[in-house]
Amino acid sequence: MSSSPAPAAEAPHVVEDCFGIVQLLSDGTVKRSTDYSALPLIGGVPSNLPVEWKDVVYDGAHGLRLRIYRPTSTAGEKLPVIVYFHGGGFCIASYELINFHAGALRLAAELPAVVLSADYRLAPEHRLPAALDDAESVFSFLRSQASSSSIAGDVAAADEWLAESADFSRVFVAGDSAGGTISHHISSRHGSGDLPLAPLQLAGAVMLWPYFGGEDLTPSEAASPADEPMGTVLFDQMWRLALPVGATKDHPFANPFAPGSVPFGDLGDAFPPVLVVDPAMDVLHDRVVEYVARLKRAGKAVELVEFEGQGHAFFVTAPCGEASDELIRVIRRFVHGG
Repeated sequence: MSSSPAPAAEAPHVVEDCFGIVQLLSDGTVKRSTDYSALPLIGGVPSNLPVEWKDVVYDGAHGLRLRIYRPTSTAGEKLPVIVYFHGGGFCIASYELINFHAGALRLAAELPAVVLSADYRLAPEHRLPAALDDAESVFSFLRSQASSSSIAGDVAAADEWLAESADFSRVFVAGDSAGGTISHHISSRHGSGDLPLAPLQLAGAVMLWPYFGGEDLTPSEAASPADEPMGTVLFDQMWRLALPVGATKDHPFANPFAPGSVPFGDLGDAFPPVLVVDPAMDVLHDRVVEYVARLKRAGKAVELVEFEGQGHAFFVTAPCGEASDELIRVIRRFVHGG
């Protein structure tokens, strides 16, 4: 009696496709492309800005790098330090992407400031909290630079640019979208006493349209059309790829009000002043406004600046546009005062 041949195993198929850049297959493997042509850049890159930059490794164990930018027109001056984390839903992008490079050039030249634009491990290969752990490693790197710069005879151990130009008493954590979320977590961990930063002084946090989530849709999320490029469908997909397997959007990594998050009222004086930028047309508008309201109720110093007519990531898609010009002025006022 003959037996039937066993059915062929089903070939792995795509279960999540994010811009064609990241594809998660049914067997758990990930395909990642370096082609970011699907992401728009309007207006090009600013030219002839007096800025120099270089790449350095901040975490050799994971092969992670950051790019240091410093203006050449302020030689000999000590400048505030902006530690910047790029957006991309924790799943895509890099500081090397031309959009983020253009923005960092502007921040360094026009604030002016020393800008450290950092990469971090991406999901779904490295789900949260990997990116948050890497952000803390960036600050460990910067702490070591500050310590080396302050010890007589040990300046050689410090990066020359940082030793010459960085004012470690004026350090700001900043970022857009997922980078804004990272800025929140760094600020909260520092404010709760879980992330000591001395000899650095965290002078402020700049959160550009922070990427928060939650299971209950807000009105602005519910109104998002299914085909909106920067809408609820995309953001839900990115949370599925970024959060720990089995976690919901009410995980503290996504929802700052969820059980397990540090209550804002428990944040101490180390929690820095915060600048929150909210594009009025952003699908996350309601979440950002509620975040600011809760910080205010907790007695925290927070400023909300809304950009009418703008959507999520306008500084990334058009870093040289009129709205981005105004954004630079807003950040300059926050960092330098006046």
